[in-house]
Amino acid sequence: MELPVPVRDEDGMPPPEDRRHRIRRRWLTAVVIVLLIGIPAGYLVISAGQSRESGRNKEAESAATGLQPLRPSKMKRRIFEVPIPLGATGVRYFETSNWKTSRLYVQFDVTSGRLDTFLTEMGTNRSALEDDAITITPRDRRTVGWNFDLPGHDWVGTRHHQKGPRPSQDVVVDLTDPGFPRVYVVSTTTP
Repeated sequence: MELPVPVRDEDGMPPPEDRRHRIRRRWLTAVVIVLLIGIPAGYLVISAGQSRESGRNKEAESAATGLQPLRPSKMKRRIFEVPIPLGATGVRYFETSNWKTSRLYVQFDVTSGRLDTFLTEMGTNRSALEDDAITITPRDRRTVGWNFDLPGHDWVGTRHHQKGPRPSQDVVVDLTDPGFPRVYVVSTTTP
């Protein structure tokens, strides 16, 4: 098999490039530049925008004082072991954290059946709820502005303590409307 011999002029130089070949080479060069530079640059721009937005969300969450009308993330619910039932309404939460302890304050409304589901998933049950037991400390109540001194309310509560490093929960339930109780939870963890 014989290899083709490249065409050369009398000085040993290759012939000048024709117009069609030059245009095709320039397009190929432009495509390679876009692939090697443009795609990674675009990825960096998109990534920076997402990171900046995430930082803004975390900054707003950190600057928040008091309960926020949001559902805590799945990760927070898992860390603090607060299984908010599906269908819960009026969900609000607030998180505090320092070098010693972290607390997640959660408030939500549920149906009577979902209250049982919540208590079971947390590791306790309705029989653990004691009449007039306000288990959430005055300090924690002040932190988020909860007032359990309201007359005419049917308050029940329980403490669900777990061996560290698992969190412990203080739960107060307003059973004034037994079909739609309001649940207040403070889950505390010490790293």
